[in-house]
Amino acid sequence: MQVTETLNEGLKRGYAITVTAAELDEKVNEKLVEAQPEIEMKGFRKGKVPMALLKKQFGQRLMGEAMQEAVDGAMNKHFEDSGDRPALQPDVKMTNEDWKEGDDVNVEMSYEALPEIPEVDFSGVELEKLVVKAEDEAVTEALANLAETAKEFEAREEGAAAEDGDQVVIDFVGRIDGEAFEGGAGDDYPLTLGSNSFIPGFEEQLVGTKAGEEKDVTVSFPEEYGAEHLAGKEAVFSCTVKEVKAPKAAEIDDELAKKFGADDLDALKAQITERLEAEYAGAARAVLKRGLLDKLDTLVSFDLPPSLVDAEAKQIAHQLWHEDNPEVQGHDHGEIETTEEHTKLAERRVRLGLLLAELGQKAEVEVTDAEMTQAIMAQARQYPGQERQFFEFIQQNAQMQQQLRAPIFEDKVVDHIVGQAKVTEKEISKDDLQKAVEELEEE
Repeated sequence: MQVTETLNEGLKRGYAITVTAAELDEKVNEKLVEAQPEIEMKGFRKGKVPMALLKKQFGQRLMGEAMQEAVDGAMNKHFEDSGDRPALQPDVKMTNEDWKEGDDVNVEMSYEALPEIPEVDFSGVELEKLVVKAEDEAVTEALANLAETAKEFEAREEGAAAEDGDQVVIDFVGRIDGEAFEGGAGDDYPLTLGSNSFIPGFEEQLVGTKAGEEKDVTVSFPEEYGAEHLAGKEAVFSCTVKEVKAPKAAEIDDELAKKFGADDLDALKAQITERLEAEYAGAARAVLKRGLLDKLDTLVSFDLPPSLVDAEAKQIAHQLWHEDNPEVQGHDHGEIETTEEHTKLAERRVRLGLLLAELGQKAEVEVTDAEMTQAIMAQARQYPGQERQFFEFIQQNAQMQQQLRAPIFEDKVVDHIVGQAKVTEKEISKDDLQKAVEELEEE
């Protein structure tokens, strides 16, 4: 077998591979010898079929397998000897298409090699870690929000009219063209006016009603309503108001704390403080990570595989186009052209991606099974009632597993780098942290 270099420009590589007819014949014979003991054929005992007859019967089929194995073996040996790592799947094609048994097999292989990543000293990298403490005002605001969610409703005095924010208890029957429809009726339904939980325009028409009053509410179902037979249709709901209740805010005390699983108010405040500071720490980490990536982007330089940059630029252009055209849900649109801005961003992403992958490999960073399970479970919570099916889907889908594994791996590599850099803490306010996060989103 011969492997001859035909191209070596930058990261582009090309090779001509020749597998001789004698090598192929030898591989076919090896396969026949290996299979002979198990082959049965009419007129012969098991394992006693003559080699010449086996070759006539199975040789043609085994020749294709031998070709594939020989070429794969040559490629694997080449990558092992050269140390090259292809950026994408190598392009392999047979050049003598008129091949017939007894001829050598000639194959061309081309690919872009991943670049050599230079060593990086992180001891000189300086980073700023933002620290935000949960202020009393933020804790008080969070407590007020909890009290709002825990509010109760008390009956208004007899004859009082319902106001926005009140709760009305109603019986209702909906009709379209005079006919009641499935799912359009309810009894003793507690509806909070202003909650926007019913069809647009419904709740506003009940403002001013009183207990014991009957009122027809006329509304139109939205065009994009989930039930097609109702979408865009006008409906009249005959409503009977049975009670009118005013909201009563929950007291911020030990009883409120117990409703949310805390022993007392001080314990609830401590929980809120811990949760807020965890949220601040998450946002601060995003700012720290962006600062690190910005420094890494200027710290290292190496050739980038054009195919990876091109693929990333196309993906960026496609994603941004859909963000600008949210009404287009599918991907059956025309080709989206990439711009210089897309390419520049793609180069940054590819450079940092290759660098982090190399650093992670050298540091033996691994994503554990426990971390993957936690990530899958977090995603599964977005599909209530279908968690098991989602979990099984991920287990059977290698691409989805990689999509979940990649950000975990990246974050662990970032932590590894941060551990070697010079990090100083800076205490700032919640508002300043919010500004820093908004600046990230604008870039």
